[in-house]
Amino acid sequence: MKTSDYDYELPQELISQTPEEPRDASRLMVVPRSRGPVRHQVFSDLPDFLRAGDVLVFNDSRVVPARLHGRRTGTGGRIELLLLSRQAPGTWRVLVRPGRRMRAGATFEIFGEILGEGDSVAMSGEVVAEESDGTRLVRLSSEESLRDIAEVALPPYIHEPLTDAERYQTVYARVEGSVAAPTAGLHFTPELLDRVRSMGVETAFVTLHVGWDSFRPVKSDDPSAHEMHSEYFEIGQEAAGAIN
Repeated sequence: MKTSDYDYELPQELISQTPEEPRDASRLMVVPRSRGPVRHQVFSDLPDFLRAGDVLVFNDSRVVPARLHGRRTGTGGRIELLLLSRQAPGTWRVLVRPGRRMRAGATFEIFGEILGEGDSVAMSGEVVAEESDGTRLVRLSSEESLRDIAEVALPPYIHEPLTDAERYQTVYARVEGSVAAPTAGLHFTPELLDRVRSMGVETAFVTLHVGWDSFRPVKSDDPSAHEMHSEYFEIGQEAAGAIN
């Protein structure tokens, strides 16, 4: 088995750049367990394929703003940082772009606000180490305004800016911790949840914080050689009982 076995043609113009409104107007592909044609429906049709006594399991993880914009000191080259985890006060594990220009010892400034051609500097930083997995350890001069200036990180195939950050959260997102959205649940609306519950379908909530592997391309020819990182999860007693 090779990674190339999974190659397929995906025309760029078919990748939606803005979310559908309302959420449940998105398309739904139904693949029968038994023989039969694949059906193309609308997500609001989901109750047609559920029965009383079924259990739907949802991931209540919430996406945290984690993308920072800045520039390298000296050259002024633009950079992006994706915060992954806080290692110590002021020290973070991050993904950087472009990585080849952000070696150990490189210093940079983070923008607090981008206003046309003028950039206000919120903090400075330095790359203190390069990790074998491609991440960097950086030390920031301040953490006070991180929440205010960080953006939600969109997948690399989305080029349009996100005008409403809540649109990249599920309507039931509760526990902060993901760097990318658990996208399978983005199409649910409160009204659709009420409909499935009124049918006698039980809903259970677990927490799985989506990690940075969502953004990492598979570069090895052998997919089994691709290193996957761990992700935090939690299954509460109530959810476990419903699922069992």
